[in-house]
Amino acid sequence: MGAASETQKVNIRVGILTAPHIEYELREHSFVLKNVRIGIGFHWDRHEDQEFAGTLEIRDNPDGTQTAINTIELEDYLCSVISSEMSANSPTELLKAHAVISRSWAMRAMMKPNHEGFDVCADDHCQRYEGLRRMNERAVEAVRATAGQVLTYDGEICDCRYYKCCGGRTEVWRTCWEDIDVPYIQSVQCDYCKQPSPAILRLVLNDYDQETKDFRDWTVRYTADELSEIIRTKSGIDFGEIIDLVPLKRGASGRIYELQIVGTKHTEVIGKELKIRLWLSKSCLYSSWFEVHHENGVWTLAGHGWGHGAGLCQIGSAVMASEGKKYEDILRYYYVGSQLSAPAL
Repeated sequence: MGAASETQKVNIRVGILTAPHIEYELREHSFVLKNVRIGIGFHWDRHEDQEFAGTLEIRDNPDGTQTAINTIELEDYLCSVISSEMSANSPTELLKAHAVISRSWAMRAMMKPNHEGFDVCADDHCQRYEGLRRMNERAVEAVRATAGQVLTYDGEICDCRYYKCCGGRTEVWRTCWEDIDVPYIQSVQCDYCKQPSPAILRLVLNDYDQETKDFRDWTVRYTADELSEIIRTKSGIDFGEIIDLVPLKRGASGRIYELQIVGTKHTEVIGKELKIRLWLSKSCLYSSWFEVHHENGVWTLAGHGWGHGAGLCQIGSAVMASEGKKYEDILRYYYVGSQLSAPAL
């Protein structure tokens, strides 16, 4: 693809999938992995065949499974990431902004990998990396146009986090991860994602993401038996009948990061936001920004946003780009006090 030609070439090792047996097909300049699972644990969880550039290694694991590892140049990896996280038909300035933050996140991950045997995984746990099928030349050009650029704060590369839709206000770091203040991950008002046009959503959301409806303002309802069974199954704990859900701590946006679950057999406080989302859904709630209502035996969770809410709002950024904002403006808006830099790789 040549996207890495304008900067020093750095390889990244990506773990694509682990399975009892990896099925693959080698082609002249690529390879196809069969039955790759994407969206693991989330509501878009599914399998698909994916084609990748770079080299393929099949690693045999001690437990008898195999792991497919793709080694590829960092800039070429980014061409796939920005067209997997969002559609490659997205506005150019959004693609550029995403190239910068995905590069920044990847470079930090390569400094301290959180996987054994490879730098990053290919799913939402790290960054979506779904190969060549969703790419087009616009994604390649966005990576080329920002070659080597990263976001920094006080001279260090930013740990750039992002998600689909904040729901109106972004979140702070400690709501999602460690109890620390990350100065560039602050809560900012985001009116851009309030009413995105259907045309914008068709442009920026990949095919399976377009199946997700009402993601800015959403409602989930459970009977008492359904809620009790979901929590028992997802937590592995028999709470008995759930008699109360009590938000104890909320972040700046309203996202709950400490929730007390009160049952007839067990009571427990859980957090942070992702655990709450996982325990209260058969798959995963869109976010932990919700109000709890219990009436006539029916539990209603009325919520906002899609994702953890810390950092860049992808839908909001798409609207900003459609209104003529440059990628530098988008980055400054969502990463407070950050600077755009191009250090030597």
